[in-house]
Amino acid sequence: GAFFDHDKGKSHSSGKLLYNARIIPYRGSWIDFEFDHKDLLYVRIDRRRKLPATVLIRALGAVGDTAKKNPLDFKGSTEEILNYYYATETIYLQSAADFEKSVELELLPGQRATRDIKTKTGELIVKKNRKFTRAAIKKLEAAKMTKLPIDADELFTKVSAYDVVDENTGEVILECNEEVSQEKVDELLKRDIKEFKVLFIDNLNVGPYLRETLMLDKIESPEQAIMEIYRRLRPGDPPTPETATNLFSNLFFNPERYDLSKVGRLKLNFKFSLEEPLDGQILTKRDILEVIRYLIDLKNGKGTIDDIDHLGNRRVRAVGELLENQYRIGLVRMERAIKERMSLQEIETLMPHDLINAKPVTAVIKEFFGSSQLSQFMDQTNPLSEVTHKRRLSALGPGGLTRERAGFEVRDVHPTHYG
Repeated sequence: GAFFDHDKGKSHSSGKLLYNARIIPYRGSWIDFEFDHKDLLYVRIDRRRKLPATVLIRALGAVGDTAKKNPLDFKGSTEEILNYYYATETIYLQSAADFEKSVELELLPGQRATRDIKTKTGELIVKKNRKFTRAAIKKLEAAKMTKLPIDADELFTKVSAYDVVDENTGEVILECNEEVSQEKVDELLKRDIKEFKVLFIDNLNVGPYLRETLMLDKIESPEQAIMEIYRRLRPGDPPTPETATNLFSNLFFNPERYDLSKVGRLKLNFKFSLEEPLDGQILTKRDILEVIRYLIDLKNGKGTIDDIDHLGNRRVRAVGELLENQYRIGLVRMERAIKERMSLQEIETLMPHDLINAKPVTAVIKEFFGSSQLSQFMDQTNPLSEVTHKRRLSALGPGGLTRERAGFEVRDVHPTHYG
């Protein structure tokens, strides 16, 4: 599933909490999202070098959505990315010094009024520099006010949500993700453009992390983003659009290479209230976008982190399952051997038994029962030693912990051990 955590302030000298998220599949590539100390969001695929997370978001625009239920039509443009993660407000320009913004009731709590706000009848609702309370917001709603005055200082920290285009000349005056400035406002008024949309970022409840990460990454199109990811995963290979797209869609969207398992899909659905059917065991675009959204919410102070040592986040792999994995490995090896033989010999004269060699499969199974870490000679001195030996078997094992790596946290008794 998806796990969220922070580094408890250890990795940077300032002691700042750096949040991270990790999508762990049953088999396939891991994705890690992390904030650095400058509050920019990065992604690592399989623990390789980090990329700005917006590169991955953009790259999603180049592959089709794999969701079985209400797939997302996401093209990966800057405007789409910003509008997926941020609410917008409309700004109305009256003159070069007089501006208003639209009232978005759900965004108002916690905001400060920049001046006294009065209804048309002159009743004072919020004093200058006071926060909007619930009562004040109800009054606003009752008075049917749709616009609020906004000061120049506040306006000039805002960021445009779309390209603002002069319809007569087709010229872009204010680019998407560009800060509003006095020059831009004068220019807009000169062209008789009276309203435009900005992103809602107040640095209290909503931080500018994603838009700053977007400023950092110089990539314009999903195609470029996919090439960039290819360069990180296969350094030294010159990418072609075809190989890059193949690599990317095989990483997370190919059921043969990537499997969340039903448990993983259920956990993602539960965490982000999605409705993807349980047999959709590959990632969808919405999964990736929602993980990033949850991580940004954590950074903004909403939501909780997961405890990896909590037994609710661990599961027992029974013998059958371990055996199934070994068997899969054996079959894959056998498949390779068969393909090799078919390419070497004349196919017309061959019988099936000349091609198929069951040795890889039997060898893998024998190895599993013979020399796997979990196949141990039982300590049978007395009943108690048998029980303790069986209990010790658990957390070690293939793909599990090793003695050397097991840290303090893992050995500790966790409250959830007591049921």
